[in-house]
Amino acid sequence: MGNRRNGISLFGEKRYLSAILDLCNGEIIAYKVMKRPVYKLVGDMLDEAIKHLKPEDTVILHSDQGWHYQMKKYQKTLKDSRIIQSMSRKGNCLDNAVMENFFGLLKSELLYLQEFESMEHFEKELDDYIHYYNHKRMKVKLKDLSPIEYRTQVLEAA
Repeated sequence: MGNRRNGISLFGEKRYLSAILDLCNGEIIAYKVMKRPVYKLVGDMLDEAIKHLKPEDTVILHSDQGWHYQMKKYQKTLKDSRIIQSMSRKGNCLDNAVMENFFGLLKSELLYLQEFESMEHFEKELDDYIHYYNHKRMKVKLKDLSPIEYRTQVLEAA
């Protein structure tokens, strides 16, 4: 899984989006939006992602070296959930290219194409976009299936 935090500015306000992406199918399995980049942003998102795990899952969670991911509380939550932590090399955003790609798509397919009436409107559209991204947006590398369709197909074949 890949994890990253990104800031979005609109209406003189800023929102921080933290998301976890499943590297198997590209699905956003958890995300959180907050006004400030506090630990709760990442901690709540991580707690939500953990709810999706099965006891037999072996998970590696990759992130950059942001202060959130270096906190003892974050690392303890990973350890208690049997999640292996992986971090990018210092100053190398290419280590987390899949998450960088997701944020690029989000900006080009939502943020730059739409006018928002308010920050609340943006947050609603963000929820809708992530649902679209997971359930309807086809990907060539997933045999023209959406991430959810691909996961369903893989699980049925197993």
